[in-house]
Amino acid sequence: MERREEQPGAAGAGAAPALDFTVENVEKALHQLYYDPNIENKNLAQKWLMQAQVSPQAWHFSWQLLQPDKVPEIQYFGASALHIKISRYWSDIPTDQYESLKAQLFTQITRFASGSKIVLTRLCVALASLALSMMPDAWPCAVADMVRLFQAEDSPVDGQGRCLALLELLTVLPEEFQTSRLPQYRKGLVRASLAVECGAVFPLLEQLLQQPSSPSCVRQKVLKCFSSWVQLEVPLQDCEALIQAAFAALQDSELFDSSVEAIVNAISQPDAQRYVNTLLKLIPLVLGLQEQLRQAVQNGDMETSHGICRIAVALGENHSRALLDQVEHWQSFLALVNMIMFCTGIPGHYPVNETTSSLTLTFWYTLQDDILSFEAEKQAVYQQVYRPVYFQLVDVLLHKAQFPSDEEYGFWSSDEKEQFRIYRVDISDTLMYVYEMLGAELLSNLYDKLGRLLTSSEEPYSWQHTEALLYGFQSIAETIDVNYSDVVPGLIGLIPRISISNVQLADTVMFTIGALSEWLADHPVMINSVLPLVLHALGNPELSVSSVSTLKKICRECKYDLPPYAANIVAVSQDVLMKQIHKTSQCMWLMQALGFLLSALQVEEILKNLHSLISPYIQQLEKLAEEIPNPSNKLAIVHILGLLSNLFTTLDVSHHEDDHEGPELRKLPVPQGPNPVVVVLQQVFQLIQKVLSKWLNDAQVVEAVCAIFEKSVKTLLDDFAPMVPQLCEMLGRMYSTIPQASALDLTRQLVHIFAHEPAHFPPIEALFLLVTSVTLTLFQQGPRDHPDIVDSFMQLLAQALKRKPDLFLCERLDVKAVFQCAVLALKFPEAPTVKASCGFFTELLPRCGEVESVGKVVQEDGRMLLIAVLEAIGGQASRSLMDCFADILFALNKHCFSLLSMWIKEALQPPGFPSARLSPEQKDTFSQQILRERVNKRRVKEMVKEFTLLCRGLHGTDYTADY
Repeated sequence: MERREEQPGAAGAGAAPALDFTVENVEKALHQLYYDPNIENKNLAQKWLMQAQVSPQAWHFSWQLLQPDKVPEIQYFGASALHIKISRYWSDIPTDQYESLKAQLFTQITRFASGSKIVLTRLCVALASLALSMMPDAWPCAVADMVRLFQAEDSPVDGQGRCLALLELLTVLPEEFQTSRLPQYRKGLVRASLAVECGAVFPLLEQLLQQPSSPSCVRQKVLKCFSSWVQLEVPLQDCEALIQAAFAALQDSELFDSSVEAIVNAISQPDAQRYVNTLLKLIPLVLGLQEQLRQAVQNGDMETSHGICRIAVALGENHSRALLDQVEHWQSFLALVNMIMFCTGIPGHYPVNETTSSLTLTFWYTLQDDILSFEAEKQAVYQQVYRPVYFQLVDVLLHKAQFPSDEEYGFWSSDEKEQFRIYRVDISDTLMYVYEMLGAELLSNLYDKLGRLLTSSEEPYSWQHTEALLYGFQSIAETIDVNYSDVVPGLIGLIPRISISNVQLADTVMFTIGALSEWLADHPVMINSVLPLVLHALGNPELSVSSVSTLKKICRECKYDLPPYAANIVAVSQDVLMKQIHKTSQCMWLMQALGFLLSALQVEEILKNLHSLISPYIQQLEKLAEEIPNPSNKLAIVHILGLLSNLFTTLDVSHHEDDHEGPELRKLPVPQGPNPVVVVLQQVFQLIQKVLSKWLNDAQVVEAVCAIFEKSVKTLLDDFAPMVPQLCEMLGRMYSTIPQASALDLTRQLVHIFAHEPAHFPPIEALFLLVTSVTLTLFQQGPRDHPDIVDSFMQLLAQALKRKPDLFLCERLDVKAVFQCAVLALKFPEAPTVKASCGFFTELLPRCGEVESVGKVVQEDGRMLLIAVLEAIGGQASRSLMDCFADILFALNKHCFSLLSMWIKEALQPPGFPSARLSPEQKDTFSQQILRERVNKRRVKEMVKEFTLLCRGLHGTDYTADY
């Protein structure tokens, strides 16, 4: 019996959606979707309509919804439903119904040729989908048939209507092919068939485009149709006549945009470079647009200049290698390059007066790469031709990078300013790339220009010109090693001569000094030329980012040459910090800069500076610790703790060995007594505990406290040792009161660095057991609200197994409960938590043999783990996590083979597990494949990916393409 429910909208607002897919119900649901003000009802209607479109009844109601008495919205839904049925459920259509379906669609398209355009397009898409599914066997000459049928004189529709309908159908056919879900082997067959069929299309398009009587709307449709077909990689020589016609159509303002699109698509197809003779014929056509381009620029016609530039760049960028290979035509290609140079230097400021120049930047990369890829002799010839062009490019780019006048810039919106900033970054990247072509001569060129500008007494220079030249220098010095450049000393000498009257110029001066910080480390005598400028800029809030980041770079690169200036740097920094000139993030950077600076001083000096630097904050923190917690004093506490942790991140008085990235972290000993950071931490430890006691409930404050110790541990490594016992004790108290992820992360750091040291093992073991016990209790209460804690806990367990498996030997550790909690964590919806849990198991399973308690629990509960892994692969976990689950299977197979071979057969026995889509044979194959592969982890990952696709019903579908 047919199931009936309430119809949408039939019982007023919020009616339950019906599954009775009749014409009447569909119309009611569409009315609800378009006109019901209640968003919930709209969503219900939409969901119901999506079900209707894929239902078997759609074949029936779609045709009825296309009746002439229906409104376009209803007709459109009918046409869309037909398209969905044909494109997605083709296999449901009996072969003996193909012809009647085709005839019905032709009839409807003819009828709608003079009706609603949106419905016509959907019907054309439906017929296109039908044609693609039938080609080439069931409908061998589909395109020729379409052309013939629509040219028939006995149609009731007028000639222009039929012509436009045919063009619409021919336009959507290649587009539908590009997005179709045809299997790969069918795609190749259909593509070949369409390539042959373009012989029926192009002559018609040429005729319509060149026919003087063709109305503008038809010619526009022809250009769009051509644009669609060329994306099927039609041989460029077959497109010649239409490309030439499209170039002619560029003179017609109504056809301009469609012509540009068609030409660019034709030129840009990957296969086009094979047709060099056709490409050479296109160069004069492109060069012939130069007058139209100049006129457009002169008249401020941005659309036209943009379109012509797109054409020139498409030819140059896609085919520079092929055209450079034609050495005898070097002059015509050089003319094209100069036309693109004109587009790069198009007058006006980007993005307010022009948006064209940015299109050209990639071309210069491509041309340079192609020139430098030639063999030495040919490269030398082209270097001679193109080095002057690239020097001209540098001038053009630096001119384009100039800021407008202050007055004009003041009128720009924040969005325009941001676009201009990004544009300048693109120019900077291009200049850095061009350095490979021009080398040291480029720096000399920039230096000479800057020198002439700053020393010329003839005319006053604009700050914009100076700033742009410095910006060019900065762009190159940031990424290229300029230590051997003979112009940098001169540049450093010129910088103090610059009259800084403007924030943008001052910013660039700062960033340029920052870019030269490595050079200053090799030439410390020059530090005094620029450091006063940087310290002076620190006091200006408008130069906050540039001045602080530059000081940080200087302190990092030149710290061993800075002791003579240290007192001054600390004094100025303290002053700006106390005056609260900078935002929080810049204050943090400044503390990092001071950390680098202090690292190079003697211990007594460091302690003296630390005392003066930190004392005001400690006093403030003592005062805040007495106050009742509230939002404003919380911000102040987090700020002060942040300043301390950033200072301790970089304050490192001993040098790491070069291999400190290795598994054993070691540092050279400090010859001068206790580490200054440890001294300060011990002094403020009680105060931090006092702050914590009031703020234990606040994750942000706890995180800020943990950050101080975590960053100190990472920087100091073994030097942190004296703090380990008291920090373990504090962490235990914190975590016992209110468990937080940041405390577990800090515990993990301590395990990583100190657990292998016999002296530190007892406090670390006690802390490890305590946080494990507290977390297990949390699991009993329900861990779903704390995925971050579970994530950090799993990472801690994995670290413990990696660094010190002895932590799992303690009798007080409930390994069974830990194992079961980790299995539970595998089922969390949060990907990072699942990943961390998988990481724990891949560390645990190899310890089966060496740690008795681990071996015992795996034997008892390993089957439960395997079932959780198979459930995840079966579809319960995200496909992006399959590699992690594959790692667990691989570890089980490698370290518990006999158990796995028994468990996997049992686990896969029940029908429908882990997915109802699997046959017993597929499950059997999978288990055999897994059990055979004990060496190659990559193969296991591939097996799991294949199996999960089978489980999800996605094997062999489009969804697997990127997988």
